[in-house]
Amino acid sequence: MAGIEIDRVGKVYADGTRAVTDLSIEVMDGEFLVLVGPSGCGKTTALRMVAGLEEISEGEVRIDGRVVNRVPARDRDVAMVFQSYALYPHLTVFDNIAFGLTLRKMPKPQIERRVREVADVLELADHLHRKPRHLSGGQRQRVAMGRAIVREPRAFLMDEPLSNLDAKLRMQMRAQIARIQRDLGVTTVYVTHDQTEAMTLGDRVAVMRGGVLQQIAPPQDLYDRPVNMLVAGFIGSPGMNMFAADLVFAPDGHVSIGVGDQRLTVPPGVLHARPALREFDGRRVVVGIRPEDLDDAEIVGRADGATLVAVADLVEAMGSDVMVHFPVDVEPVRTEDREKLDREAGGIGARAGSSVLVGRFSPRTRVFEGEPIAVRVDVDNLHFFDPADGRSIWH
Repeated sequence: MAGIEIDRVGKVYADGTRAVTDLSIEVMDGEFLVLVGPSGCGKTTALRMVAGLEEISEGEVRIDGRVVNRVPARDRDVAMVFQSYALYPHLTVFDNIAFGLTLRKMPKPQIERRVREVADVLELADHLHRKPRHLSGGQRQRVAMGRAIVREPRAFLMDEPLSNLDAKLRMQMRAQIARIQRDLGVTTVYVTHDQTEAMTLGDRVAVMRGGVLQQIAPPQDLYDRPVNMLVAGFIGSPGMNMFAADLVFAPDGHVSIGVGDQRLTVPPGVLHARPALREFDGRRVVVGIRPEDLDDAEIVGRADGATLVAVADLVEAMGSDVMVHFPVDVEPVRTEDREKLDREAGGIGARAGSSVLVGRFSPRTRVFEGEPIAVRVDVDNLHFFDPADGRSIWH
């Protein structure tokens, strides 16, 4: 096993296109680090520079303390698992897994032992005689992983390994990958555009945007304390609701934000955690509310300063919860990534002069489209951002 240090690494292509800028990440020995971000954010380029498949324009990559900028990929002792399984169709599962060991001219009894050990771990022991065309997508991906594991490399590098699988199989494979990495304890860098995958797999998650690292932290910290609107809007499913509002400090010490002709009271605990909010008295801020912090007030109860009245625009029953879309008379604020995702999905956009918020309601709710609703807001979990630079307002 080995730690990986990415020290102020950059990538500029021959045509002048910059893919990665000043990227610095230290991956601890045995850690599972996930690089996540929208398409084109530079995460795969960063991984390929670590692997030796892309030339490094700036900075250094160190594996186990050794600078590997000019070390060929084959000599870095890392194993890469790709989005495409890259299996040899004419070879059996056994021979595909054993391929790297065979090239090293390892003794056959040793190859046999290691392949069968890996096959047991990956639940492939009954398929070693089969060809890839007779396997399911999940089984093929496990064979690709087996080929990496059997080498006993110092680190695993995985580039979108589950993106070709259906949703149910992806969830099963996520659990298997997490278990295998935990059992082997091998340093792993995993690239994905799926933030749910990132949050469930990583010891730490690094969010990238436009080739620049935005934030790196344990998954729950990213969710609870995003450093800016880009991270806040990307982490969470559905994404965080955001809108512009005026922050008002009353003479009696109460603080509130306007939501159209309604107001939400900001609890003292929020002000204590975010003292820099006092600098925004009478000024506009960007308010963030996660869908799971909005619920049906008729079920969870009402509270002063924590209820919004609206009309349900769209109700989506999901079984375990109900997604309720409702317009409010506030100025919408949306990140570029969120706009792109909504355009691709044909999502509901804001009407002129208003925002459409999404709440994750209890499955016991009886809300219907076109009818008035009372929405309970968990104001203890409000997020605030500076509209000038998008940074989260804390200290």
